[in-house]
Amino acid sequence: MQAIKRSALLGLLVSLVLVGCSVAVGPGASPSPLPSARSGPFKVVGYVTPAANIDAIDFSLLTHVNYAFLIPRANGTTRPFGAPNHLRAVVAQAKRHGVRVLIAVGGWGWDKEFEALAADPARRARLAKRVADFCATYQLDGVDIDWEYPNEGASAAHFAALAIALRSALPSGALVTAAVLADAMDAVGISTDAVGHLDFINLMAYDGPKEDHSSFAMAEQSIASWRTRGIDPGKLVLGVPFYGRPGNATYRTLLANDPATASGDRIFFNGVEQNYNGPATIRRKVELAKSYAGGVMVWELSQDARGADSLLGVIGAAIAAP
Repeated sequence: MQAIKRSALLGLLVSLVLVGCSVAVGPGASPSPLPSARSGPFKVVGYVTPAANIDAIDFSLLTHVNYAFLIPRANGTTRPFGAPNHLRAVVAQAKRHGVRVLIAVGGWGWDKEFEALAADPARRARLAKRVADFCATYQLDGVDIDWEYPNEGASAAHFAALAIALRSALPSGALVTAAVLADAMDAVGISTDAVGHLDFINLMAYDGPKEDHSSFAMAEQSIASWRTRGIDPGKLVLGVPFYGRPGNATYRTLLANDPATASGDRIFFNGVEQNYNGPATIRRKVELAKSYAGGVMVWELSQDARGADSLLGVIGAAIAAP
């Protein structure tokens, strides 16, 4: 019953946001641009891991790179960083194209460490200094907080305090961002006040139901749910996946297995139907974000196909389209 009520409420929120903007968004519909939807340039944020072939990435299509991950410890220090040369090479390529590079701290599986360090002012300060020193060493432009996930109450207050500590430790002009749950109704540990201390948030609008893990409807609902909080749409960056579920096979692998992958969002791979975002859905999501948000985010770039088959290329073309 609670799930039914929640689903109905979220559907109403989506309708109110979209109707309030005097547009029609649905199957086959293209949203009308909202002149006041965002401020600043459209962002294209790509997560990069040590698995990425740097030469295969078209950095000219990106505005930001989040390098994943620097792993926190409960005492406010971090685990040894394992890919210094790869990160330096990413930074060098990014700088040639005016792309800003952030270190993503955390990732899935480090909630206990974040809970412990964020609750203690001395530990927060220790992590903030460590991150600031790391950014200085590698000539980075800021930090992306990947705490999955702070809870309601004290944990939410500690997340905000951590964001403030990082902001204070970093030099003027450095960025502080965060990866957040797709649905703002689930993200009770990320308060609206906390978002005020961040430059933008990356909406992880994927890993939903395995039969449809990152649908267009999910993207609509994600943006609408965060906008109902009154957050500047320019701070909302819509996440898209470059992999399928179940199994997390990369788009590149699915396409190599069957060229029909580029024609839809479902394909059989190793006898199991996979759900993913093909070029048409990626294009629609970019159009949605152009109208209602401030950019798109990709998890993650090593999963992309190459050359003319690149989904990042699809994003670039959709941004350039009128």
